[in-house]
Amino acid sequence: MMDEIKRIAIMTGGGDCPGLNAVIRAVTRKAIIENHWEVVGIRNGYNGLYYGNFVDLDLFNTSGILQEGGTILFSSNKDNLFKYQVEENGKTVIKDVSDVGVENLKNAGIDVLFVVGGDGTLTSARDFARKGVKVIAIPKTIDNDLASTDTTFGFSTAVDVATEALDRLHTTAASHHRIMVLEVMGRYAGWIALHAGIAGGADAILIPEIPYNINYVAAKIMRRKEIGKNFSVIVVAEGAKPLDGEMVVQSVVADSPDPIRLGGIGNKVALDLHELCGNESRATILGHLQRGGSPSSADRILSSRYGIAAVELAEKGLFGNMVTLKGTEMSYDSLEHVIGQVTKNVDPNCEMVRAAKSLGIVFGDEEVDVYRVLGDQKVSDRF
Repeated sequence: MMDEIKRIAIMTGGGDCPGLNAVIRAVTRKAIIENHWEVVGIRNGYNGLYYGNFVDLDLFNTSGILQEGGTILFSSNKDNLFKYQVEENGKTVIKDVSDVGVENLKNAGIDVLFVVGGDGTLTSARDFARKGVKVIAIPKTIDNDLASTDTTFGFSTAVDVATEALDRLHTTAASHHRIMVLEVMGRYAGWIALHAGIAGGADAILIPEIPYNINYVAAKIMRRKEIGKNFSVIVVAEGAKPLDGEMVVQSVVADSPDPIRLGGIGNKVALDLHELCGNESRATILGHLQRGGSPSSADRILSSRYGIAAVELAEKGLFGNMVTLKGTEMSYDSLEHVIGQVTKNVDPNCEMVRAAKSLGIVFGDEEVDVYRVLGDQKVSDRF
């Protein structure tokens, strides 16, 4: 199979993610150094595939990008060539223009297409595979919510950023006797909030998988005040919701494959806790800071492993598959199986949730005996 491959292409789609450049670098270096393949980059995701926006990649122009955030190939999360917006007779219509992308690959002499992306991007990758394109997929999301792989690159960096934010909010909260609420990303999964909340010493973690009763969170804060801790730090996943309520939707983007934009739950939690506890409360929405900047060392390594494993799939002729991490080993799964899988969510009874509760962190799902958790000893005045 390797003898049949002479020229490959790689593209990045969907939102940016720490580690994308490390993947591009790994695919390019292994393909050139070990296989002597030519490597082409497709700019702007599927938009670039439609317009033939290709650029040659080599060891020189992919050097020094390991530590860079974003993607040197740029990205787009609105261009689905199977449902593409085109102008006809002065009107915008939706058409399947995927044949244009297939023809552009043929004209460029591309033997294998490597696609790095999330749900929407990889759904189109599967559809191109069905049309005969030799596709290798690489999963990308900071949310760590793909059921087919244990850990996605970008997640470690997002957790590190959120943890540092909690550290910084902690000192402000203590100085001003405030309740500081940090809202983090994750869509419908609470992995970032859970990991960062434990690492950052949060007093409460609110995640989509465990609907909360705000009164239970307030009880923890009030008990902290009784023993002299006049501040609290809360981390909230953007998809968190109260027991009797819904997720907070910030906006709806009609032309996006994932039109729902969550956001604003942090402000709601801060307002509710101010009314219940009396402390001045502030919400910080971390937003895209979690997705930008230099990837962590863990993500640089994981991204490189994903890229190398993807090329190895191509070497073996295992097209139509996505590389995965299972335990400590790289593996793969069929795109036909991957697409449409249920999102990997936090199990409310998993070991990490139990560990957090053992540390005294509340999730707002039960009336915790905060007197037992916090004890009767008051905090001495250190100053």
